[in-house]
This record gives sequence, C-alpha cells and structure tokens, in this order.
Amino acid sequence: MKTIKQKNDEAFKNMSATQGYKNAMQAPRLVKVIVSSGIGSFKDKKKIDIVEDRLTKITGQKPAKKGAKISIAAFKVREGDPVGFQVTLRGKRMYDFLDKLVNIALPRTKDFRGVSSKAIDAMGNYTLGIREHAIFPETADEELKDIFGMAITIVTTAKTKEEAKIFFEHLGFPFKKIEMEERAERVAKEKKVAKKAKS
Repeated sequence: MKTIKQKNDEAFKNMSATQGYKNAMQAPRLVKVIVSSGIGSFKDKKKIDIVEDRLTKITGQKPAKKGAKISIAAFKVREGDPVGFQVTLRGKRMYDFLDKLVNIALPRTKDFRGVSSKAIDAMGNYTLGIREHAIFPETADEELKDIFGMAITIVTTAKTKEEAKIFFEHLGFPFKKIEMEERAERVAKEKKVAKKAKS
C-alpha cells in the first residue's frame, strides 16, 4: 500500500490527464497539518495536562499553549489564560500523522461512513473535526471522562475547492460515497459539455 508521501509525489502524474497540468509545480501539494484542541471549559489542571500529553503522543510533537487574546467576563476568561493547544506538523511528521489518520484512526470511528468533503474551503484547505481522540492507537485505552475532541486542518497548494477535493481523493481520504457519486456525475456532465463545445 502506498503512503501519503508517495501519493503526494505522484499527484502530477495521476492528475495531469484530468486537470491539464503541463508542469509538476502546477499540481497541488501538502504544505502542513495543524492539530488543535480547546481547553477553555476545563478547570481541572490535571485534565489540561492530559490533553497536552495525549496530543504529544498522537502527533509526536509537543503542542504550543494558546492563551486568550482578550478578557471575557461572561466566560470567566482573563487575557492570557490558556484556552487551547496547537501543533503544526510539516515534513516526515506530517506524512506519518496523515498515514495514521487515514488508514488507522478514521476507520476506528464509531459508525464510520466516510468524511464530508463539504469542509474543504475555497483556498483548497480541509478542516476535519474529531469528536474522540481515543480513535488514535496511542490513546485507545482512554477513560471516558478524559476523552476530548480536536480539529485537524490540512493545508495544500490547491487553488480551488474542486481541485482540492480531487487531490484529497487521490491521497486516499475516505469521503462519503454519495458525495463521490455526485462529483462523478458532475464531472461526466462537464466532459459532455466540453465535447459539444469543441464540435
């Protein structure tokens, strides 16, 4: 089975036929992965330490603590109070994390039927929400009270939402089947219109 890095390197070869790339630099590439988790509602310091420790185990990198930029009395938050952790992954750690996410963690999600492609933004980046960090093998034996969620943002060089979606499918992201069928129908219609225009 090919790794995410191998698929990333082969994007030009596999996507140039449908996307019309003439140069390898035109093909989308992975830039970085940002993993973040909020701790604003946690008052127990032990729980905050658990979040930091688990993120370190999952990503292989110590997370940076993010503080509140302004004080908000309604939420009992003062400026500088820790509100979350963030990890930015590049290079080998990024590829290793994505391999683990796609091939191990996501299939372990309860009632998993694929991820939604609607979270791809206009800039070609994809943000995925994880409800339970325990889907990662490093934290599989977690107690229920210690489970927390996280957001994973995958930054690419794709120029459009549609190009990014094709790129993520090429990388092996398990999008929901219905969405993939809809995209296949749309692509087929676009090809018919293009053929008519040429004739």
